[in-house]
Amino acid sequence: MAQPNLLEVDWSRIPAPTDDGAARHLVGMQVPPIGLVATDDSSMTLASLPGRTVVFAYPRTGEPGKIALVDDWDMIPGARGCTPQTCAFRDLFAELKAAGASHVFGLSTQSNAYQAEMASRLHLPFPVLSDEKLALTRALNLPIMEVAGLTLIKRLALIIDNGCITHVFYPVFPPDRNAGDVLRWLKDNPV
Repeated sequence: MAQPNLLEVDWSRIPAPTDDGAARHLVGMQVPPIGLVATDDSSMTLASLPGRTVVFAYPRTGEPGKIALVDDWDMIPGARGCTPQTCAFRDLFAELKAAGASHVFGLSTQSNAYQAEMASRLHLPFPVLSDEKLALTRALNLPIMEVAGLTLIKRLALIIDNGCITHVFYPVFPPDRNAGDVLRWLKDNPV
């Protein structure tokens, strides 16, 4: 059951992920000093960023007109919705910043070249980080899924204050509401 439009998704037809406990250990962890390449060609080390940082992670974004990674992508709980999640963070970017986010980043295990195309196409006002080598994913023991021989990060969002993870949104469903949930949390928990 493929829904071909990347942005208009009937979430009632998509299985929701369940909380498997794979993110419980993250709150209170210091982010390791690992540099990740960003779509603006910089290298970002989340551990060294001052203030409050929002990082939303997703399995992988699709490309319009391209076939899905696997035929049943939409039926994998938590797989579908990377583009709607990313666009929601784009649309609420100014509000997230006004609510105390010094930095906002997307994160996936896709290559920087793939992400750069997506960031340009979607007109993102923030960089997307590539953890293609799984360095941060492994160091933090982020929740993952294996699909078609690829290791993908399960959808989540992290609030990082001065290099320490203070809140985790996991599981995330539906993905297009994640940015609004993060915004509400930021307003309820000012720095």
